[in-house]
Amino acid sequence: MALTKYKLGTLIELLNDRNTDLQYGIDDVRGVNNLKKLMPTKADLNGRNLSKFQIVKPENFVFNHRTSRNGSKFSIAFNDTDSAIICTEDYVVFRIKEECKNILNPLFLYMYFNRDEFDRYVITNSWGSSTEFYNWEDLCDIDIELPSLAVQQKYVNVYQSMLANQKSYEQGLEDLKLVCDAYIEDLRRKMPCEEIKPYISELNERNTELNIHNVQGVNSSSSFDDTKANMTGIDIHNYKIVKKGQFAYNPSRINLGSIALLQGNDCVVSPMYIVFGIADKNKLLPEYLMMWYSRKEFQRSTLFYATGSVRDTFDFDVMQEVKIPIPDIKIQQDIVNIYQAYIMRKEINEQLKAQIKNLCPILIKGSLEEGENGEIKEF
Repeated sequence: MALTKYKLGTLIELLNDRNTDLQYGIDDVRGVNNLKKLMPTKADLNGRNLSKFQIVKPENFVFNHRTSRNGSKFSIAFNDTDSAIICTEDYVVFRIKEECKNILNPLFLYMYFNRDEFDRYVITNSWGSSTEFYNWEDLCDIDIELPSLAVQQKYVNVYQSMLANQKSYEQGLEDLKLVCDAYIEDLRRKMPCEEIKPYISELNERNTELNIHNVQGVNSSSSFDDTKANMTGIDIHNYKIVKKGQFAYNPSRINLGSIALLQGNDCVVSPMYIVFGIADKNKLLPEYLMMWYSRKEFQRSTLFYATGSVRDTFDFDVMQEVKIPIPDIKIQQDIVNIYQAYIMRKEINEQLKAQIKNLCPILIKGSLEEGENGEIKEF
């Protein structure tokens, strides 16, 4: 048993299957993120000609050849579902050649792509001036060493086993989310809704003493994360302070989910953000209010009520007009307890996914060692 070296381009083929008959619609459009997953697109598809979009069938790969401003990651994904999706014509779609499936397992190749070493290789070999690219020809030029198909399959089985466990856990997670949503919906039907204006107050504490250097932004997943802005030379004296239990949101992106409740250490956010808190926590729990902000219905309503000329904004005056049912504080706490259990399990699920991704380089290394040494390793 030994390793065999190939040019990747001899094992894969470029595809150009277009959605010309519009068999697939907006709900089937996916993008590729730098976590190497297919995701619902964030692009505005109004007026887009979907007949030009490419079809990505099961066991097809797809990647974005633009590598600039992508977190030093290469956005490539594998359609491991039973259904086809469509993606923009700017992406590159390919598959393993039919006659080469006895040489290279598709999931083994996906594991190969899921390594930090591969990301570093791609970023190092990307080219361009203002925008860097890693193209189809560059991918084809990769030298790849492969063990036998049987060895590949053994390590793929380990990967699939862990992935199945994670998916099973994730399904239970979604069931818990359904309980939360049903509880909220039941309240909305049974109780009158009232404006939240009496319960919230805008905050405008600035970082004038420069006591806080933790600059954060609010992402579309309704959570705080390190700002993506270039902070070189930026004066943060005027940045707004957010403390634990307070909210911050981007008034121009709240319709995408950019509102969050701070659960950790104090931070500062851009002066363009709006920061507010709960005036009386004996009447309204911050976590209960955050549940409402996390609903897709709320995001859609912000787009409807936002006002502006060049850019629509959802200012604090409009926020105060938001109406929700406000039950007894004990009922709020019961709902929050369920929701917090969901959040905790969601965090565990993210950790499981990270562990699976981190396992890929270990599995690839083990398969290459087994192929090179001719040893049969037992798990």
